[in-house]
Amino acid sequence: MYAEKAVIRVHRDLKVHTWFYPNPETDATIILVNGSLATAASFGQTLRYLQPLFNVVLFDQPYSGHSRAHNPTLPLIGKEDEALILLDLIEHFRADHLMSFSWGGVAAMLALAQRPARIRRALVTSFAPVLNPAMQDYLARGKTHLAACNRQAIGELINETIGEHLPSLYKRCNFRHVSSLDEHEYGQMLFHIRQVLELDADQYMRCVSNIDIPLLFINGEWDRYTGPADARHFADLARNARFASIAHTGHFLDMEHKTAWQDMRAAVEGFVLQAPASGNQQRLALAG
Repeated sequence: MYAEKAVIRVHRDLKVHTWFYPNPETDATIILVNGSLATAASFGQTLRYLQPLFNVVLFDQPYSGHSRAHNPTLPLIGKEDEALILLDLIEHFRADHLMSFSWGGVAAMLALAQRPARIRRALVTSFAPVLNPAMQDYLARGKTHLAACNRQAIGELINETIGEHLPSLYKRCNFRHVSSLDEHEYGQMLFHIRQVLELDADQYMRCVSNIDIPLLFINGEWDRYTGPADARHFADLARNARFASIAHTGHFLDMEHKTAWQDMRAAVEGFVLQAPASGNQQRLALAG
């Protein structure tokens, strides 16, 4: 698929490598927000069902992937900084839709709480507002391995926890990627984990309640870390929240098997192609 590549100067004079996949049949543009330790390449399956609907924008955070070489001296970047970077990219590409994955949801929600005028709808996948016991254990073990820069243990941890339902090929690719990252990226991830564990829940919840656009939360039925029941805590916070549960699927959703990919496509299409929201909450339940 053809992409226009560019390096964009954003918040704090940082540089971000971007990919713009044009669709000449639409004016709608969606920007995708990576999870931790991930790059734009992780959206390969997602891109397949988004490109017929949108112009699609992918980007690597300043500390990762193709962006890293453009930021030779780089401070640790907090989720608030990532939210401001995202707002800059929304303006640059005139994006009117947003989609985040996993911990990319923190920056996405912080950005959406600023009510960017261009954004009409947003999709938040594999994310929940509570740290359940499984997630707390994952983060605690992650802190230990990241602090020790134990590459093998980090790769194994991700595959045996949030990646437990990935096909073996994806697990091998995931391990190879995660275990070969730069030490700065491990330090960045450790910083993010500490931020998440120290997050002021009340302040964060008030932030979410400021989001006034339609939101669709999509979670895998088998996801023990950010499952559908935990995601539904957003119902009392976001006035236009809707929910989709993808059956027989874990944290990585459309990467896990063909039926999950088809159900993700159906959920996304049903949300973005529907008539403007009335303001009433709706709930979606997809059969796999």
